[in-house]
Amino acid sequence: MTIRNETPADYRTVEELIKKTFWNLYVPGCSEHHFAHLVRQSEDFIPELDFVLEEDGKIIGHIMYVKAKFVATDGTEKEVLSFGPFTIDPDYQRKGYGRKLLNHSLEAAAKMGYDTVAIWGNPENYACYGFKNCKRYNVCIEEGVYPVSLMVKVLDENALSGKTWKYVESPAHGYDGTGFDEFDKTFPQMEKGYKYTQELFYIYCRSNVVRD
Repeated sequence: MTIRNETPADYRTVEELIKKTFWNLYVPGCSEHHFAHLVRQSEDFIPELDFVLEEDGKIIGHIMYVKAKFVATDGTEKEVLSFGPFTIDPDYQRKGYGRKLLNHSLEAAAKMGYDTVAIWGNPENYACYGFKNCKRYNVCIEEGVYPVSLMVKVLDENALSGKTWKYVESPAHGYDGTGFDEFDKTFPQMEKGYKYTQELFYIYCRSNVVRD
């Protein structure tokens, strides 16, 4: 197993892997491969934290990070990280590869001076990695709104210092689908369908934590 930085020569392979992994997972079809393609062009994209995982020379995993920020009620701004898509080939899932890739990237982030990561994700997938619901750290998206799917991990226990914060994601994570059809038609075409995970995604994305 090898973990290394992604190179431009890897882009197409990674995008095909992302499409394979996310297809029908959250909605019929997926757009994550196009999203990743666009994120690399953002000024908030961090190449040093863009990693692929190889097994026997085959890319089976990928993670990419962008800058985001927390803004405290007293006006303090704090630069944090967000990642996604985070991808492990379905044929290699539940074998520890995801944990190794994520831990490697978090260690690299800490060495660069970052101490907080905020993501939108399924709590069932990320709580095992030490991510906690945003309300645990008083991080909201607007006053009193703590989404179930907004997960936060601190790499330093004093990182958030007891303040109340608002999460402001990078413009890189805004996505309206423009250009998707033209981009996707160059990829192998796959049949759209339903998985129960789509209903879980629907519920999590529309749910908030309202009390401790």
